[in-house]
Amino acid sequence: YTPQDFIGLVKRHRIGFHEKHKGQLFCDDSAEDIIAMLKAECDAGNVSWRMPCTVQEVGKSGEHFRIATSAGEIQAASLVIATGGLSIPKIGATDFAYRIARQFDLKLVETRPGLVPLTFDGKAWQSLTELAGIALEVEVETGAKKERGHFLEDLLFTHRGLSGPAILQISSYWKPGTPLTLNLLPQLDVAETLIDGKGTIKKNLGNILAQWLPNRLAEGWLKINGFDAGARIADMPDKSLKKLGDSLNRWVILPSGSEGYRKAEVTLGGVDTRELSQQTMMANKVPGLHVIGEAMDVTGWLGGYNFQWAWASGVAAGSAV
Repeated sequence: YTPQDFIGLVKRHRIGFHEKHKGQLFCDDSAEDIIAMLKAECDAGNVSWRMPCTVQEVGKSGEHFRIATSAGEIQAASLVIATGGLSIPKIGATDFAYRIARQFDLKLVETRPGLVPLTFDGKAWQSLTELAGIALEVEVETGAKKERGHFLEDLLFTHRGLSGPAILQISSYWKPGTPLTLNLLPQLDVAETLIDGKGTIKKNLGNILAQWLPNRLAEGWLKINGFDAGARIADMPDKSLKKLGDSLNRWVILPSGSEGYRKAEVTLGGVDTRELSQQTMMANKVPGLHVIGEAMDVTGWLGGYNFQWAWASGVAAGSAV
């Protein structure tokens, strides 16, 4: 079930959409249109809704599952767990999927927040608060080898730290105690350009940086790092220009933590994929039990990948049952 299949479904329901940054698609009106579309598809498939309805217990007797609910007992030959992860508890996220997995002896990969804003020590960040509100495209990376994350995305300075797509993306690869390396000018080797231009560039340092960075960031960055914005590069030693270049091309910063599941868009970890069939999402040792979407240890990048996984794994399980 490809992204084109889902876009085709959206078009059949005549929902207007448009493309934003890096191919991401958004509804012209509201995401409520997608919910209405999914409900209409359920109605077309004769889905029975039980709302509100609390699941009190799940068990299996012979070949059938027994689900004790506040609306009475339900028996079924197949049970699909599509209850997501722990992200954003205020909209109802719980550990229900993980409890069912443990009940049926399915292995879990440890969970943690993903696509989440990272936080920074207040004292360490104090000098950078004046940059709040500035946004620009940066390179950000963390980790090493197979676990290395690397993205070219937009960064936003805030009063509390760093945010924006660049930080959300890298958060899924970040481990506590590990620094981030940011390149604020990925298209330019700053030190080399400044040193090579000492004989020809007549502008002062502030004016030069303002050609490459937002004005407020250029001024603030020089001040924070102890450089005189009015200095001429011709009068500066190569060592100082290299230091400035490194601060922009290789800014290393250590997050103190994250905003947690409260702000996380997804949950990393979940039911181990090795416990499930790749074709049907059914548990190998529990016939009839399927797990789909975010409840599994499958996490995508920002930009619709996690939704697409929900649709695709749902179709795989739905076709099987």
